[in-house]
Amino acid sequence: MEHINIYCIGKIKETYLKEAINEYSKRLSKYCLLNIYEFPDKNIPDKLNESIENQIIEFESNEILKHLNKNEYNICLDLSGNNYTSVDFAKHMQELQMTNSTINFIIGGSLGLSNEIKNFSNEKICFSKMTFPHQLIRVFLLEQIFRSFKINNNEKYHH
Repeated sequence: MEHINIYCIGKIKETYLKEAINEYSKRLSKYCLLNIYEFPDKNIPDKLNESIENQIIEFESNEILKHLNKNEYNICLDLSGNNYTSVDFAKHMQELQMTNSTINFIIGGSLGLSNEIKNFSNEKICFSKMTFPHQLIRVFLLEQIFRSFKINNNEKYHH
C-alpha cells in the first residue's frame, strides 16, 4: 500500500477544517497509508521586515527538512509550481506510485518555504495563483489526493 505523508507548518484550530481533514483521511485509508505531520509555526510580528521574514521561513522549513528523506518523492506546494487539472494530477500520481513507495507533500507556513526546501524537493506544485490560508490548502490537497485515487481506480467521483 502506498505511503503518503503530509508535512505542514501550524496546527489546525478551526473545527470545520479538522472535520474535513479527518473525513478525507478516513476516505484515503482505503487507498494508502496517510500520515500528517504538523510542526509549530512562529508568531509573525506586526512589524515584519525581510530579515525577520527570512528567519521565520528558515526556522519553519528546517523543522520539516529534518524529517524528509531524499530517497522518497518530495513535492512542495509553492506558487511557482506546476499546475495540474484533477485528471492530470491523478495520472501524475499514478506514474509516481509506480516508482516511489512514499510520496511526501510539504506545506509551508504563512510566509512560505525556504529555497533550501524547494531545491530539496523533486517537484513543486501550485493549486492556484490566488492566496489561500495554508490550513485550507491542507484540505484541498487531501481532497485532490482522494480524487486521484478515485479516478485511477475508475470509481465514480465528480470530476
